[in-house]
Amino acid sequence: MLTRKKMISIRVIAAGMTLGVLGGASVIAADNEAVALADAGLLPTNARAGECYAKVMVPAEYKTVEEKVVVAEASEKIEVIPAKYEWTEVRVPVQQESEKLVAVPAKLETVKEKVEIEPAHTVWRMGPGANAKIADDQTVLSALALGLPKTAKPSQCFNEFHQPAQYKTETEKLLKTAASEEIITSEPAFEWVEEKVLVKEASEKIVEVPAQYDVITEKVLESPAYTTWKKGRGLNEKVDNATGEIMCLVEVPAKYKTIEKRVLKSPVNIKKVEIPAEYTTVKVKKLVKPAQEKRVAIPAEYQTVEKRMKVSDARLSWIQAGVSGEGKATGKTLCLAEIPAKYQTITKQVVKEKASIKKVEVPATVKTMRMSKLVSPATEKRIPIPAKYEIVPKRTKVSSAKLEWRPVLCETNTTKDLVLQIQRALQKAGFNPGNIDGVIGSATLRAIDSYQRKNNLAHGGLTLQTIEKLGIKIGG
Repeated sequence: MLTRKKMISIRVIAAGMTLGVLGGASVIAADNEAVALADAGLLPTNARAGECYAKVMVPAEYKTVEEKVVVAEASEKIEVIPAKYEWTEVRVPVQQESEKLVAVPAKLETVKEKVEIEPAHTVWRMGPGANAKIADDQTVLSALALGLPKTAKPSQCFNEFHQPAQYKTETEKLLKTAASEEIITSEPAFEWVEEKVLVKEASEKIVEVPAQYDVITEKVLESPAYTTWKKGRGLNEKVDNATGEIMCLVEVPAKYKTIEKRVLKSPVNIKKVEIPAEYTTVKVKKLVKPAQEKRVAIPAEYQTVEKRMKVSDARLSWIQAGVSGEGKATGKTLCLAEIPAKYQTITKQVVKEKASIKKVEVPATVKTMRMSKLVSPATEKRIPIPAKYEIVPKRTKVSSAKLEWRPVLCETNTTKDLVLQIQRALQKAGFNPGNIDGVIGSATLRAIDSYQRKNNLAHGGLTLQTIEKLGIKIGG
C-alpha cells in the first residue's frame, strides 16, 4: 500500500532502449525499478499522453435492503350460521334432539421480537475504550504495512515503537605517507675533439596542395519524439495525506538542429622537393663517463583513525500492549474494537389458540303442539385472516475501502478557466472554495475533499469522476 510517508518513486530514463511506439512517438525504456513497478501493476494501464493519474482512496460501499418481517401471523375467523326450523300442527316432539354450535374465537397474544438491522463489525480506535477516536483508513493502512497484525482479536491494543539508527565505532589503519625512494645522481664527464659531422641529412620536402571545399547547410534529427512518465504538479496538495504521487504520461516532441557541412570539391594533393645533405667540422664534446644514479628506499608511514559506521537504520514497529518492544514508544496506540450489531424491537400478535367451535346438546321436547321442525342444521363458515407484515430497513456492506489509480487533474493537464468552473460549481453545491480566482489553493482543496466524502466519491486527488459529478464537461 502506498502512503504519503512511503511514496513510489518512478524514474524514467530519457535515453535508452525503445519499448514501442505510441501516437507516432517512441516510448523510452525505464530503469529496472520502474519496469518492476509496471510489471507489478503499480502504474495505470492503457494510459495516454497528456493524462495524469493518482492513487486515491475509494470509500467503502453500503446498501440498504428492506426486509419483510411478520408482525401478526395468519389466522381465521369462524362465522356460525344458525339452524333453520319450520312449524307443524302434529303431536311430535316440539323440538328434536339436536346440537348447538358455539363459536370459540381464537386467542391471540402480543409478543416482542428483536430484529437485526445492522450486523456486528470491528473498527480500529486510537486508544482503548468506546470514547476513543476511530482511526482513519490511511492510519490503519500505514500501521498494517509496519507490522500491525491483520488477524488481531477484538479488545487487543498495539503500541507503536521507534528504534533509532544504530552505530558502532571502529579503528582503521590508513596510509599517511606512501613508500618512496630518494635518487642521488652524479654529473657525466666530457672531452672536446674535432669531427666532421653531418649537420643535416639529404631529404625531400613535401609541399601540400590543400583541398578545396563547398559549404552547405543540413537539418538533422538531434533526439526522436517519445513519451515518458513524469510527476504531476500543482493539484497534488493533499488534505488528508491519503495517497501517493500523481504520475502523468507526457509526450516529448522530437528535436532538430541545422548544421553547416563542408563538401569536398577537390581532394588535397602533394609535391616533393629534394633537399641535399649538409656537413661541417666542429668541436664535439664527447662523453667519457656517463651520469650515474643511486637509489635510497624511504618506507611508508601509517596513521590510525576512528571510523563511525551505521549498523542498522531507524525503524517503526507495532507491538501488542503489555509486551516490551525494541526502541522507544511513540505514544500512538491502535485498539481493535468490536461494534455490536444493531437491533430493532417490533411488536406482533401471534395465535395462542386457534378459533374453534364447541357442540352443546339440546334435548328433544315432546308435546302436542305446534312443532318447530329442523329444516337445516347449524353450520360454520371459516373466514381466513391474512398475516400482517412490516418492512424494516437493513444496512449491509458491499465493498471495503481501497486505493485505486484514477484519472486526475494536475498542472500538466488543466487550465485556469477549468479551475474557475470547478470553484463556481463547488460554491453552488454549498462547499466554500475560497476566492474564485482560477487557482487551486488550500480552501479549494478542502472544499473538493468535503464534496467527495459527502457524495461517497474517491478522495485524495481531483479525479475526473468528481468533475463529472459537479456537472462540468472537460473541453466543453
